[in-house]
Amino acid sequence: MITRRYSTSFSMGILAFSKKFRNPIYGIYAYVRYADEIVDTFHEFDKPRLFQEFREETFKAIQQKIHLNPVLDAFQEVVNKYGVDFELINAFLDSMEMDLEKTNYNPNGYQEYIYGSAEVVGLMCLRVFCEGDSVKYDHLKPNARSLGAAFQKINFLRDLKDDYQDRGRTYFPDVNFQVNFDETTKREIEADIARDMNHAFEGIKKLPGEAKLGVYLAYLLYMSLFRRLKKASPADVMQSRIRVPDPEKLAIIPLAYLRTRMGLV
Repeated sequence: MITRRYSTSFSMGILAFSKKFRNPIYGIYAYVRYADEIVDTFHEFDKPRLFQEFREETFKAIQQKIHLNPVLDAFQEVVNKYGVDFELINAFLDSMEMDLEKTNYNPNGYQEYIYGSAEVVGLMCLRVFCEGDSVKYDHLKPNARSLGAAFQKINFLRDLKDDYQDRGRTYFPDVNFQVNFDETTKREIEADIARDMNHAFEGIKKLPGEAKLGVYLAYLLYMSLFRRLKKASPADVMQSRIRVPDPEKLAIIPLAYLRTRMGLV
């Protein structure tokens, strides 16, 4: 329910997985969404305290292998079954905690945030897809990180208006959105995203067949959004949230299926 509420792209991708992968990936997505909501909403409450409690309850759930919060219980099951590294969980939580106070980033901080907020999520999912095959996991780690980074950077572009105007956040380093967010700056950001997407695609081609279609579908959905963002002017990106129409999203499903079945991916 949480995944469907917050992400059409990921919901569609998950439905294309083998059934054995669906609940674990739902568990990961719901967990990271839960953490994100703590730092982005509940402004009238003590968010640092809530987040600290969330961190503590996460590891308590993992240790006890049960939790009465269904999101934490689903996540602990994934961590314990697939051997998700605690370093990934801590890196994710550290990045989310940055959003409680940090409003702009230098290049090092930007890379740290991208790693913790997105790349590690790709690595958690990869743990599930590899089902204990550490050799395959280590081989595909760089590509999984690139896919997570690309998705996050695309989200940053799409959400510029909300992040900058409503939350006062600036993720892209060395960009003053009141002064120098022009075509040149936008193209530089887009070139960086394109490099990540290209590298990620090489990894998608090597994924297990039971996971490949779902990941490729999510990749194509984000590519569709990325193309629309590239066509938009800097002013348009700053003033509105660019979206992919539902009919276009639905048309991508058979395309992903056919390309995968034909061995083009």
